[in-house]
Amino acid sequence: MKFFNCALVTLLSLLNAHAQTEPPREWIEPSTGHRVVRLSDEAGSQSLYFHQNGFTARGDKLVFTTTNGLKAYNFKTKKVESLADGTVSSVVVGRKTRQVFYFQVDTVYSTDLDTHVTRAILKLPELRSGSGFAINADETLLGGSRVDGPLPPAPAVAPGPRLDSYPSKGQMMEQRLAARLPMSLYTINIKSGEIKYFYHSTDWLNHVQFSPTDQKLMMYSHEGPWHKVDRIWTIDVKGGEPRLIHRRTMEMEIAGHEFFSPDGKIIWYDLQTPKAKVFWLAGVELANGRQIRYPIDRDKWSVHFNVAPDGKLFSGDGGGPNSVAAPGNGQWIYLFRPLNGALVAEKLVDLTAHNYELEPNATFSPDGKWIVFRSNRFGPTHVFAVEVRRTR
Repeated sequence: MKFFNCALVTLLSLLNAHAQTEPPREWIEPSTGHRVVRLSDEAGSQSLYFHQNGFTARGDKLVFTTTNGLKAYNFKTKKVESLADGTVSSVVVGRKTRQVFYFQVDTVYSTDLDTHVTRAILKLPELRSGSGFAINADETLLGGSRVDGPLPPAPAVAPGPRLDSYPSKGQMMEQRLAARLPMSLYTINIKSGEIKYFYHSTDWLNHVQFSPTDQKLMMYSHEGPWHKVDRIWTIDVKGGEPRLIHRRTMEMEIAGHEFFSPDGKIIWYDLQTPKAKVFWLAGVELANGRQIRYPIDRDKWSVHFNVAPDGKLFSGDGGGPNSVAAPGNGQWIYLFRPLNGALVAEKLVDLTAHNYELEPNATFSPDGKWIVFRSNRFGPTHVFAVEVRRTR
């Protein structure tokens, strides 16, 4: 009997440990009534950065990364498909071609999401020194930024295991901005692999994106501490001068985490006038420069905002105790509805247990019915989707 009791305790302990490391496959969020589904199988899985498209145009497949490769969730079969083994980076999915593009070691690859046939496009290690990839509207070009020449050595740190001896993100941003490294923007012809450099600067060029409708229009950021840079710019990759989208007008004003509207007519971004005091979801209409500003309450501010495919709804991924809106920022996946010049917020998923060192990066599905995000609220990181429509 003593052996039986010990065995039972051991079994229950193992089941409890498994339950802690294996999040539920599906549930109704108790405080909001919205259905949430786990899409990934492997711990360590992550959806893509908020402006990097991970969906096919039909929304039947979603690409995400794992600790040992690139995977796709098939919404028809509800199964996960393997696309590439090994570490990948700079992942973006072409909506028209049903290809996923990414870096692996020193080579740019494309993989067909249906046949899984993989093709090497270009081998050029130095491209990994900047920001990539974006894909243009007609899916003929990839784009990014790179550092021209060798990278400087990493800053020296004191010996020993003390984590506080390493630069914080803020320190890193200051050091990188001050380095004034020469950089270039570039495009890669997806068919031929030809690379062209078309803009050179000693500003830190980052967060490259293409317009979803204008195949020649690229957006990029002058990166650095946001209160020290006029961040958001566009440029015609075929020629022309850069255009500043938002110019700061006061001390400690910040603007960033920019993204295109689905129709390519507006660039949206997080605006704070000044930092950590007054919050806006702001936009600029590209055709005429008209500014749009929706006020955001501190407790509804999000690290990243995003917009639905029809442009009528927005999402937010909240913020943690160390975010720019702390104290008081809410740890939620939010849905925002514009109404009378303001945004009406609805809470979708409770992320109180989420560690915001991992940014959730919420993204709408192509049909606008789901918002995909990544979370460690159960411990291991997984990819989840919450239904926009309330279940109950």
